[in-house]
Amino acid sequence: MSDTPSESPDVDAPDFDAMARDIAEVPAVEVIVTVAVNLMSAAAVKLGLTDEGDKYKDLDEARKLVTALAGLLDASATEISSFHAAPLRDGLKSLQLAFREASLVRDEPGQGPGEKYTGPIYG
Repeated sequence: MSDTPSESPDVDAPDFDAMARDIAEVPAVEVIVTVAVNLMSAAAVKLGLTDEGDKYKDLDEARKLVTALAGLLDASATEISSFHAAPLRDGLKSLQLAFREASLVRDEPGQGPGEKYTGPIYG
């Protein structure tokens, strides 16, 4: 048996077939909600809302994440039930308000992150 790389299996290589089978078993609503929660968590970190506070604060990055979350929720509104959508919309609004509060230069109503999808956020 040769030890050439082409003949040795790569133990660290991901098993994409297994991953595809696993994801195939997950309902679309769960995938959408999981992505939304990940976007919310990342936005909270970039807004400085975690225990580390300002250590990872980056409002430019937070704006992108909040806008992506708003777009996802807008696009999937008819695909996920209000049971799933309502808490996600509440979380989005909280992030939008936190962004407005954290900004030194305030966006005009309707111009904040994700507001083209949600409408103006006041606070």
